[in-house]
Amino acid sequence: MRNKNNYPLEKSDEDWKSELSDEEYRILRQKGTEYPFTGKFNDHYQEGTYLCKGCDEPLYTSESKFDSHCGWPSYDKAIEGSLEEVPDHSSGMIRTEIVCANCGGHQGHVFNDGPTSTGLRYCVNSASISFKKKKE
Repeated sequence: MRNKNNYPLEKSDEDWKSELSDEEYRILRQKGTEYPFTGKFNDHYQEGTYLCKGCDEPLYTSESKFDSHCGWPSYDKAIEGSLEEVPDHSSGMIRTEIVCANCGGHQGHVFNDGPTSTGLRYCVNSASISFKKKKE
């Protein structure tokens, strides 16, 4: 994971607002979150790739997705180099925020409580991602 402040894809706030829905903008650009169990990808298990909703960069493969019962889409690993980890001390907690390494879009947080061999749980907002089905 990278840790930097400038992103290859930078847009004005007006551009982001015109390209994203209000909910996508609130989550991707203002670091919001959706209510648990409401996102369209929480119970989604087709084969393919999950992309950043802000810039279409691949972030996760369907092979890394699992049901964590937390209410948000969860993955045990990200595509190498696709995310930046940022210390997050908001809300009176110490967490690690994950953002798209290409556009800086907020994805969610990563935790060290995953049930697979990676020990990680990337907890992601459905509004932060889109899905590209695997070609057969």
